Amino acid sequence: MRASDMKRGQTIKVDDVLYSIVEWQHVKLGKGGAVFQTKLKNLMDGTIRNIRLRAEEIVEEAYLDKRNYEYLYSSPGEHVLMDLETYDQISLDDDAFGDGQKFLKPNTQLQVSMYEGKPVVVTLPTTVDLLITDTAPEIKGATATNQNKPATLETGLVVYVPPFIKPGEMIRVDTRNGDYVTRVKD
Repeated sequence: MRASDMKRGQTIKVDDVLYSIVEWQHVKLGKGGAVFQTKLKNLMDGTIRNIRLRAEEIVEEAYLDKRNYEYLYSSPGEHVLMDLETYDQISLDDDAFGDGQKFLKPNTQLQVSMYEGKPVVVTLPTTVDLLITDTAPEIKGATATNQNKPATLETGLVVYVPPFIKPGEMIRVDTRNGDYVTRVKD
């Protein structure tokens, strides 16, 4: 495809490396022709790279096969997932999830993007519901100030919650930033 046909979120291959287009901008230079200033995220290691492309340049578009998986369990250094269509199981290492492994509990559904049969990107759901295992007790009269307290969740993740939250309650956590969203009612 031509550089002028790029869109945010597309996957392209540059120098045999897969990148996701984070953003691009059409820039008109003074004497030269117009170029596209792109910000690309390396899908293997997460680094960001800025590349300038002429509008008529050809870039190779990479097509990812996105499949739904269910997280089953973890053993030291690896995580086992099951394909929801074929029931095949795959194992991914800690690097595939990054910080996302703190949000994993059995039966969590997620999406795995594959390129040439190899897992490239693991996409967690936007929010997950997790049980609070430990937090400080509520202090009477502490509602006048908006001070959050740390709470340890069933996966070992520590998030800051409002003072009225107690151990044993289920809360919703945003997987993009690890913040408390709301208390989950039964």
